[in-house]
Amino acid sequence: MASVSVAAEWQLLYNRYYRKPELYRMAWKHMDLTRNKVACAPFGGPIAVIRDDSKIVQLHSESALRKLRIFNSAGVQLSETVWKNSGGRLIGMAWTDDQTLACIVQDGTVYRYNIHAELLEPNISMGKECFEQNVVDCVFWGNGVVCITESNQLFCIPDFKNPKSVQLANPGIEEPPHCMAVIEPQYTMSGNVEVLLGVDDAYVLAVEEDGVQQLGFEVLRGPLQKMAVSRDGQWLASFTHDGRLLVLTSDLRQVIIEQDCESALPPEQLSWCGMDSVLLYWDDMLLMMGPRGDPVRYFYDEPIILIPECDGVRILSNSNMEFLQRVPDSTESIFKIGSTSPAALLYDALDHFDRRSAKADENLRLIRSSLPEAVEACVDAAGHEFDVLRQRTLLRAASYGQAFCSNFQRDRIQEMSKMLRVLNAVRNHEIGIPLSIQQYKLLTTSVLIGRLINAHQHLLALRISEYLGMNQEVVIMHWACSKITASLAIPDATLLDILLHKLRICRGISFAAVAAHADKSGRRKLAAMLVEHEPRSSKQVPLLLSIGEEDTALVKATESGDTDLVYLVLFHIWQKRPPLEFFGTIQARTLARDLFITYARCYKHEFLKDFFLSTGQLQEVAFLLWKESWQLGKNPMASKGSPLHGPRIKLTEKAQSLFSETKEHTFEAKAAEEHSKLIRIQHELEVATKQAIFVDSSISDTIRTCIVLGNNRAALKVKTEFKVSEKRWYWLKVFALATIRDWDALEKFSKEKRPPIGFRPFVEACIEADEKGEALKYIPKLADPREKAESYARIGMAKEAADAASQAKDGELLGRLKLTFSQNAAASSIFDTLRDRLGVS
Repeated sequence: MASVSVAAEWQLLYNRYYRKPELYRMAWKHMDLTRNKVACAPFGGPIAVIRDDSKIVQLHSESALRKLRIFNSAGVQLSETVWKNSGGRLIGMAWTDDQTLACIVQDGTVYRYNIHAELLEPNISMGKECFEQNVVDCVFWGNGVVCITESNQLFCIPDFKNPKSVQLANPGIEEPPHCMAVIEPQYTMSGNVEVLLGVDDAYVLAVEEDGVQQLGFEVLRGPLQKMAVSRDGQWLASFTHDGRLLVLTSDLRQVIIEQDCESALPPEQLSWCGMDSVLLYWDDMLLMMGPRGDPVRYFYDEPIILIPECDGVRILSNSNMEFLQRVPDSTESIFKIGSTSPAALLYDALDHFDRRSAKADENLRLIRSSLPEAVEACVDAAGHEFDVLRQRTLLRAASYGQAFCSNFQRDRIQEMSKMLRVLNAVRNHEIGIPLSIQQYKLLTTSVLIGRLINAHQHLLALRISEYLGMNQEVVIMHWACSKITASLAIPDATLLDILLHKLRICRGISFAAVAAHADKSGRRKLAAMLVEHEPRSSKQVPLLLSIGEEDTALVKATESGDTDLVYLVLFHIWQKRPPLEFFGTIQARTLARDLFITYARCYKHEFLKDFFLSTGQLQEVAFLLWKESWQLGKNPMASKGSPLHGPRIKLTEKAQSLFSETKEHTFEAKAAEEHSKLIRIQHELEVATKQAIFVDSSISDTIRTCIVLGNNRAALKVKTEFKVSEKRWYWLKVFALATIRDWDALEKFSKEKRPPIGFRPFVEACIEADEKGEALKYIPKLADPREKAESYARIGMAKEAADAASQAKDGELLGRLKLTFSQNAAASSIFDTLRDRLGVS
């Protein structure tokens, strides 16, 4: 009996059964769809209704103000708002993929609303040309819209998320098209939207951004009155001028179905029912046509709206919501009248088992080899059912069969049960999302939960997330933000307790994000209280800054030890506060102060000097000044006429002055004083000689350069000023005179008085200048016979070297000297003879 009653509701279209169960009795009152523009979202989405201003209607007890009302699929009102939008008549409206209601008016402005009838900013314009020409019709898809103007020009917004208007190619028609359809960008070769226009001729215009094509010459025998593109963009269902239904490939080259309809009058609506059949609706009849066979007729005494879905069509009327779909194979195998399939026998076996009939065992024996397939069919059929009792019976049948089936997936029934629990929960009249299992799988659970929380069904979304083991953070976060927005009258402390109670359900939830929302909602105190509970400094600190809690942010950043965060806070406070207040803020916090000093040393010298002065660290200011002086010295301009030496001297003198104010930096004070004095003298020398060769050289180099240039008076002045010792003076002058090869002056210098450094430097200087004759003037004056022997050897005088070495009586020296003359056999023999005579080894 159960099988008969189920199958009795089906209609046969050629060899396929279709069913049309009622999903809801509509909860709304006194609704007349003919008086309104209606937009229904796919996937069991909401319904938007607004009075049609293009029709003259009698107002009963309702207000003259037009209201945009939003209902769920069961007719329960979710929200409403007064329609205040200017721009002319409402041309069309539709729900986008993210359940935003897009409404396009005559001047090409697109107004967008969320499910709570709140206007979303900014409004979108179809462009200046569209504004000037007036929109007369439009077609929406996914996230885009195409509209046609009074002058038959096409404008398109391919994606509302990036709302840029594009004008398509000029179709070149003078009369408005009979019908318009869109092939979505994902199904076109070019990747751009393609608009099909049914015109007066026996072809269709395919209009894209870069051109227009005429399609259908070979197959069309006249103009098309109505068109509908299939969900996958491959097929085009159309109604011809002479009352035929044509289903063609989307390029209009091949006819797949051609059938005569019962009327030459174009249908009000033309829609695909899944991918198996096409629906045509006139004002009292719904005609369903398939590839072959007689059509199926459904008669209605009230207006209906067809809502295409991936696996069928939802049918909305004033009083109810139905779902027309092809009967799934598994359902057909069980409930088809006279079916003897294993699944039908298993379902029947459960009925016998419940009645304690032995026939149950007989049925099981009949299908033992096909039991896994029968169990699977029962599970699958349960998934396709909207009736909860039938779902339960089918799952019981599957479970009963599974008990006798060893090789069936054990968790399959459990998975289906879970899925059906979710589906039944969202199909509830109050929620009103009548998803089929196919739609649910295509939509995905995460998107469904997103839609529930956007509709403020947080409790159900949370329970589904928990039940399916999904992350609940998204739900709780959205709930918390919504709660803050809706609870302006609740005190901060009370609201904080309410929020914390729920937020703590999820470990690792972002308190900072909720606090940011509280701040945007004008509840800064609540935001500060919430952010205290955020364990991650990387999220906590930026938010504290945004709500003006800079001091707390600095404490949290320094406690975290994250230098990037500390710098973030430092730069923020630096920009906002006067210097002295900023210095006071960082002085007590070691990490912040040290990081500031490190940064300012590289990039902000002046600011750092102010900081050191404000904290009494005069020596640090002095070091900075000294560094600046050196930096000036590196400037290429400093070597060209020395214009920067004056400032350098002043900087060094200022540094010396600051160093001298502290007892601990006497050395630095003295060094700075001498440095400034040296630069000053060097600067004067450069001016006098007109050569930029003195500044930044050492005292020794300055003296040496003066002597080389013949300026002995200047050299003596530097010697006196810097108290250069006599020994150092002699060394410098000897080598300087040798450098300029002034041998007479060198000899004269050696005779002024006995040199404090001896005569060895004189010898060295002459030998290095390769002047052996000059060296001979000074070698005899060497006091140490070893030095004398080595010096003679260096200028190649073996006999004199041997004589000097004999005075030293040093065998090791004789050996070294012999090696020096190893290439000269005669010279070597002199040293051997001498070693023998002296008796040294």
